[in-house]
Amino acid sequence: MDLILLSRLQFAMTVFFHFIFVPLTLGLSVLLAIMETMYVRTGNEDYKRMVKFWGKLFLINFVLGVVTGITLEFQFGTNWSRYSAFVGDIFGSLLAIEATVAFFLESTFIAVWAFGWERVSKKMHCFAIWMVALAGNISALWIILANGFMQNPVGYVMRNGRAELDDFFAVLTNPYAWGEYFHTVSSAWMLGGFFVLGVAAWHLARKNEVSLFTKAVKIAAPFTLIMALVVAAAGHHQGMNVAKLQPAKMAAMESHWTTQKNAPMYVFVWPDQENGKNAVEALPIPSLMSWIAFGDANAEVKGLSDFPKEDIPPVLPTFLSFRFMVAFGGLFIFMAAWAVWRRNNLGEDKYLAKILPWMIPVPYVAIMAGWTVAEVGRQPWIVYNLMRTSDAVSPVPAQSVLVSFLAFLAIYTLLGIIDIWLLRKFARKGPEPVTPAEEA
Repeated sequence: MDLILLSRLQFAMTVFFHFIFVPLTLGLSVLLAIMETMYVRTGNEDYKRMVKFWGKLFLINFVLGVVTGITLEFQFGTNWSRYSAFVGDIFGSLLAIEATVAFFLESTFIAVWAFGWERVSKKMHCFAIWMVALAGNISALWIILANGFMQNPVGYVMRNGRAELDDFFAVLTNPYAWGEYFHTVSSAWMLGGFFVLGVAAWHLARKNEVSLFTKAVKIAAPFTLIMALVVAAAGHHQGMNVAKLQPAKMAAMESHWTTQKNAPMYVFVWPDQENGKNAVEALPIPSLMSWIAFGDANAEVKGLSDFPKEDIPPVLPTFLSFRFMVAFGGLFIFMAAWAVWRRNNLGEDKYLAKILPWMIPVPYVAIMAGWTVAEVGRQPWIVYNLMRTSDAVSPVPAQSVLVSFLAFLAIYTLLGIIDIWLLRKFARKGPEPVTPAEEA
């Protein structure tokens, strides 16, 4: 049993499982805030029932996200203690700010919002959900700033064998982290939009609450299309950051082996890392890789063959994850545009109404593919060009990690089943019936 592999597998499983809940929390909170704003402005009870309906799904997702997030952070001490000792001065400060500022702010206002119906004014209640949305997205910022340091370490000095914080402003303004943040958050908002569209389409296909769900589609469809376009733009910008700051990852993303100017992009490629080349290269598009990576068709793109063999990341998973992510990005724009086109009578479009519910899990897969590119493509470094993953693992028996890995796998599988069952149950149930008071 390999200690490093087991530790990586456990962390990958827990962080990926936790991240199932994060994007829906970020995206759905913003949509709930927009819906409740519509209720406050119009007084239309459809919007209130809409907020309560999706709010219940939001709370289920939020609670399970909190549970899985707490256990995740403990692994920096249990499985990656050497990493924590090496960069804890920087990494720990960012996570501490996230917990003491953003998460507590989010938790406070989510309590006001969840239990404040009819207890506080409409405007105060609406303000609470906007604060939940703001705090949640600020929380994501601090976590991504921490990850951004791992991708592009800045603002530190080496002292006593540790990386110690020297310039907090440099950490806060890390260009890699901000590119990563906008790409991640826009994809989370888009995911929230597809979640609302998928549930609404399921009900509209069955003629359930047509007025209410049509209103939801009119909010979610343009929101989702805008976010899908922002995701594509942010992804392109972040790709240019990668080309500049992590050239080995960029080369792995495209399975590009030979340094050259006017580098082409091949439509069909299959990497052969063992032999340092591509087994298949077909349909080249001249200079496209240079233009995408640097905005200049004549730019030089460094190939994997120019890096030491021990510094080359796993090419196949990085390459395939990147291609899947890009392909899904095009699909999201198409589906969101279709939903905008049919937003007034989506239930009458039998094909779109059947496809949209099946689109709900697809953004999750695309986001996970993106994080695979970010994390696997950084290997063999846990902190890029500063600390190797093999030097960061805790000195514990591999058998102990195997036991904890299997325990986490069992518990998280159970939590996942519970989450899907609850979301499916309440999503299919639909909004609560109109009360006599609301009818009056």
